[in-house]
Amino acid sequence: MTAPSTLHQAHIAFIGGGNMASALIAGLIDAGIPSSHIRVLEIQPEARKTLNERYGIVASVNADEVLLNANVLIFSVKPQQIASICRDLADKVSDCMIMSIAAGVRTSDLSRWLNGKRNIVRAMPNTPALVRAGMTGLFACPEVEESGKAIAQELLEAVGAVVWVEKEQELDAVTAISGSGPAYVFHFLEGLIAAGHQLGLSPQVSRELALQTLVGAAKLAAGSEDSPTVLRTKVTSPGGTTQAALEVFAQAQWIETLAAAAWAAERRAQELGDSLSQS
Repeated sequence: MTAPSTLHQAHIAFIGGGNMASALIAGLIDAGIPSSHIRVLEIQPEARKTLNERYGIVASVNADEVLLNANVLIFSVKPQQIASICRDLADKVSDCMIMSIAAGVRTSDLSRWLNGKRNIVRAMPNTPALVRAGMTGLFACPEVEESGKAIAQELLEAVGAVVWVEKEQELDAVTAISGSGPAYVFHFLEGLIAAGHQLGLSPQVSRELALQTLVGAAKLAAGSEDSPTVLRTKVTSPGGTTQAALEVFAQAQWIETLAAAAWAAERRAQELGDSLSQS
C-alpha cells in the first residue's frame, strides 16, 4: 500500500496486544479510526479474545493476516522479544512506517533487525495513557517524512500529550522523567496516605485527601501561568504549617534525592539499550 498522508487513511498493525497497545487502540477508535483499519498480532488466546470482543478488531496469530493492507506497523512487545520478531517480519514490512513503543530499543537496532529500514519513529509513552492522560516522548529518524511524523503524533495524542526530542539519546531522560515518573508520583501518594493514617485519619479519608490534593495541585499547575515555584510560595505562609513541612523536606534533601533517582533511571535506560544492542 502507499504511505498514508493522515492517520484516518492509515491501516495499522500492532505487534503485541498488551496494556499499552489496548490503550492506543481504544484511543484510536474513539478518535474515529475504523476498527477495520486496526489489526493485532497476538499469541495469547485470551488476549486475542478480549481484543476481538472489546474493540471489534482482527486479532490473530497469523502475521500475513495482520499485515494485510498495513501501512503503519507498531511494535508493542517486550524489549527482550523485539529482535527476533523484527527479524521474522523484516521481509513483510518493506512499505510500512514503523513505530516502536518498546522501552530502550534504539532505532539503529530496529533498522538492523529490519534489514536496514529507516522509516522509524520511536515512542516512550507512560501508563497514564491507559486513562487518556499519557505523556509520550517521540523521536523520528531523519528518513521519516513530515506526514509520517504527523501520523505518529496524532496516534499518540489519542491517549494524551506528546513532545518531540531532536536527539534519540534524550529519550533516556524522557524515560527517567515521564516514563518512570508515574511510579514516583504513586510512591509519593503512598507516603502521603500513610502519613495521614499515622496522624489518626482513617485509611479511606487519608486516601481521599491525598489523592484529590495531588490531582487538584497538578490541575492547578497545568492551568496556571505561574511556575511551580511561585505556586509553592503562594501556599507557604512565613512561619506557617506548610513552611514547617517544607523545612523537613529541605533537611532530607528531597529535591536532590529526586534528581539522583532520575539520574539512576536514565543510566539504567542507557544500560538496557546497550544490552539490547547485543541482540
